[in-house]
Amino acid sequence: MASIAAILKGYGYNKLLLKKLDPYLNIDPGTLSPFEHGEVYVTDDGMETDLDLGHYERFTEIPTNKNSNTTSGKLYKSLLEKERKGEYLGKTVQVVPHFTDQIKEFIRDKEDECD
Repeated sequence: MASIAAILKGYGYNKLLLKKLDPYLNIDPGTLSPFEHGEVYVTDDGMETDLDLGHYERFTEIPTNKNSNTTSGKLYKSLLEKERKGEYLGKTVQVVPHFTDQIKEFIRDKEDECD
């Protein structure tokens, strides 16, 4: 991801956002063992993320924040909260299309701010 962003910057695309989806079911990496997963990276706004995001930020010089990273656990939590609030009106909540829609929402969030 960082290499692609650097190439795009080289071609004049300067309004880029970094997005990373971690597949683990934890809400954030703050409680993961650093021996198993590596250190945690903290964004400027205090979000604990995967260390990879810090590498991407340093390599590309594109700032990251709480909107730059999510986990499957965080997406499932959001999905289940919507279900509890009745947002699916009695429908059976499923991986496809409901969870995949959560992924799409994460990717598309803030897209209007990009080149």
